[in-house]
Amino acid sequence: MNSHIQVRNLNVFYGKQQALKEINIEIPRQQITVIMGPSGCGKTTLLKSLNRFLELTDGTQISGQVLVDGQDIYASAVDVTEVRKRVGLLAQRPTPLPMSIYENVSYGMYIHQMRKDKREYKDAVRHYLELAGLWEEVKKRMHDPATSLSIGQQQRLCLARGLAVEPEIILGDEPTSALDPISSQHIEKKLLELKSQYTTVVVTHTLRQAKRLAEHVIFMYLGEVVEAGPAQEVFNHPQQERTRQYLEGLF
Repeated sequence: MNSHIQVRNLNVFYGKQQALKEINIEIPRQQITVIMGPSGCGKTTLLKSLNRFLELTDGTQISGQVLVDGQDIYASAVDVTEVRKRVGLLAQRPTPLPMSIYENVSYGMYIHQMRKDKREYKDAVRHYLELAGLWEEVKKRMHDPATSLSIGQQQRLCLARGLAVEPEIILGDEPTSALDPISSQHIEKKLLELKSQYTTVVVTHTLRQAKRLAEHVIFMYLGEVVEAGPAQEVFNHPQQERTRQYLEGLF
């Protein structure tokens, strides 16, 4: 496996409650990895450990290593802002900034001074809206508030905003769970189209979605990784009894 992310001996506590227990996994480069399992098993905690978003929750204690291209993102010398630029997060519900559609996409690029002039920013905004499959729907209303978009459009706008800062890795925390079926299809289609350019890690509690998206699978239960591997092997020939029971809908 050409690993982009390696997690070693990761433990996470929320206060006295242990959420993750000795996690050791590898996530392949430029594939879609799906983290699946029942509610409350630690999927989102694992996902947010990959870009240090866990630190935003008070009382969180983290030990172990998360290596991105061999660099431990929890090392003391690492710039947290740079980590979150390289590893973007598409949240469960869209969170557009309280500004225009155009400004939502350009904001991160301005903050990081990623373009030279107004024309370059304008071209880049169009490019990332096209990547997210939203340009044709918003090209005549770029200065409208982002909140005027439908929730499905807002989620694609958040995808464009995340892509605009040129991450290496896209994290999706149940990114379609708040959307209608058509909007969900849009997001899934875009993730599949982008997989050759980005390493993508998606949390889902929907087995059908996992089977549609996954090339690599991590199955979690009660804060532990029960089984991980290529999707076809895990889905068709699970090695662990708990994986088999989950795939058969027994819990």
